[in-house]
Amino acid sequence: MDKMPLLTLASNSPRRRQLLALGGWMFNVDVADIDEALRPNEAPRAYVERLALEKVQAVAQRSHPAAIIIGADTAVVIDGDILGKPADFAEARAMLTRLRGRTHQVFTGIAVLRLSDGAVLSEVVITDVPMRNYSDDEINHYIISGDPMDKAGAYGIQSGAAPFVESLEGDYFNVVGLPVHTVALMLERAGVRWWECAAAGA
Repeated sequence: MDKMPLLTLASNSPRRRQLLALGGWMFNVDVADIDEALRPNEAPRAYVERLALEKVQAVAQRSHPAAIIIGADTAVVIDGDILGKPADFAEARAMLTRLRGRTHQVFTGIAVLRLSDGAVLSEVVITDVPMRNYSDDEINHYIISGDPMDKAGAYGIQSGAAPFVESLEGDYFNVVGLPVHTVALMLERAGVRWWECAAAGA
């Protein structure tokens, strides 16, 4: 146990915590307080990668010297536009209407920082998500549930919006918020055997 790397998740997302916990990984959570505003003319790929890197760097200042810090940021993108979390029901309805019957992309930037020597890795994973031509009544019912309000693009594939998604072309977990397969590979590249990061008995 003493030799296991200390993983730190630089995110307040409950879905990212759940995905790391699925593998029984032992980790701390340290929320990064950064400005997530989009910069002028910033492309979605550059945006999510920048935020993931800024998150690990912000948390690094107060982390254990042996920590391995994982940061991530996810964006729902259609027609080159980034759809964030809806401000109200009207905006959630507008987002879901725009996504209906079309294919959009989910971009997730991931950063892994090894504090022992300052080495940083970053990746961007993209998943194509074709949406079904769902009805206005379905949209209204989903909005009333409150589920869209804390989710980018106003939907959660792992919850009430699952029937809206027609199929997937890429990593399902990326759409939820953290492509675990990619994170595991990045940890290996950082010299961390991810299968040894599980808590005893997990």
